[in-house]
Amino acid sequence: MGNPSGFKQFTRSEIPHRPVSERIKDWYEIDQPLVDKVLTEQAARCMDCGIPFCHGTGCPVKNRIPEFNDLVFRGHWRAASENLHSTNNFPELTGRVCPAPCEAACTLTINDRAVNIKHIEYQIAERAFKEGWVEPIMPTTRTGKKVAIIGSGPAGLAAAQQLNRAGHETILFEKDDRLGGLLRYGIPDFKLEKAVIDRRLEQMSLEGVRFQAGVDVGRDITASELRSQFDAVCLCMGAGQPRPLSVTGSEHGGVHLAMDFLAQQNRRVAGDDQPSGKGPVITAKGRHVIVVGGGDTGSDCVGTSIRQGAISVTQLEILPKPPDETNDETPWPHWPRIMRTSSSQEEGCERRWSVLTKELRAEDGRVRELFGVEVNWLPGPKGWEMKEIPESEFILPADLVLIAMGFLHVVRSGLLEELDVKIDVRGNVVVDNWMSNISGVFAAGDTVRGASLVVHAINQGRIMAAAVDKWLRK
Repeated sequence: MGNPSGFKQFTRSEIPHRPVSERIKDWYEIDQPLVDKVLTEQAARCMDCGIPFCHGTGCPVKNRIPEFNDLVFRGHWRAASENLHSTNNFPELTGRVCPAPCEAACTLTINDRAVNIKHIEYQIAERAFKEGWVEPIMPTTRTGKKVAIIGSGPAGLAAAQQLNRAGHETILFEKDDRLGGLLRYGIPDFKLEKAVIDRRLEQMSLEGVRFQAGVDVGRDITASELRSQFDAVCLCMGAGQPRPLSVTGSEHGGVHLAMDFLAQQNRRVAGDDQPSGKGPVITAKGRHVIVVGGGDTGSDCVGTSIRQGAISVTQLEILPKPPDETNDETPWPHWPRIMRTSSSQEEGCERRWSVLTKELRAEDGRVRELFGVEVNWLPGPKGWEMKEIPESEFILPADLVLIAMGFLHVVRSGLLEELDVKIDVRGNVVVDNWMSNISGVFAAGDTVRGASLVVHAINQGRIMAAAVDKWLRK
């Protein structure tokens, strides 16, 4: 390491955000990147720890983190970019939206705060685009093989880029009118401006990847047609089946799935004349908003509701409030389940833990109140069990209820049913060396893993692509 004692000389610098009063009035990204001098100091904090758990345990794509930190410290930015792109197709995405399990696994977290790995990754990627180092990488030869990728989320995009660079003719199909999957329509622009996706798609297009948006494979193209036209098919549709809120009143007007709400707003930002696409227009303006679900998607609903002009925003979580600093149940180097406050939650919302929604009450067919109860989590014969607390019932005003309770599995109707691929007990596609039970049909990402992180999807897309390439060359 260029500065083996840097972790003792410098403390961690957090990434500043634009002021709340300013950022809630627009949809631009909120981060304010660290200046070069501070960034160099942050890179110097990466210690010569011998076993880099950040790389080996924390990072799914196995980014060579100590190496690119050292390169940034020494000012070798182009080499840092080459290093980073050797393991990660889209560091500009993970540098923005990844929760950074690498930082949780950083050796410094044993008794200090982690190296700011995620932001250094972000800065490397942005420097690479700014300096023009991100150029098309063309295949040296073409194999004559054709591969179909279904889904343009991070797994599909990573697989498409890798397979095209291996020389296979690669065509990516996306059912929506724009590419990117949940990157495009599920993540608000204040976290990920969509020009970031577009510039990477331009690189891939110049490399030779062909994109067909607005094509619902299984309806517009049948599974049999797909298999007859392509040597291999890669299923990367994600885990799009939402977990429902099964309570009385969930059918009322004003009760919506989080992704329907978020996608509409992203379409508005993109300039669509009809942001809803289908169904009613959803807006939080002038409403009391309840977000059911305490995860990242729920947090995105909070920030979006505030920007739309909600009267109030309340976020409900059925699980208990986690501890503030450390959690003995998730020791280092595991991802710690501790109390976190997102940038959206900082902008103004009430958060409640250990609460169960019991009923949604309506007036004239539209939701007006949420009736709930507080719960305790107690150890039982089968693990933790939820018990309602007597006389803890409560009522909240609710003009808009957004269901952000996560996703169950890949949507099975249509293409998967026609292909007749094997599904496991959790509803995910079963694979062996990334191939399903149908010869030549592969799968990766959330389609196989269930709802997970962008970085896991990129990793699986890359590994699946290697398996497809090897199979095609037999």
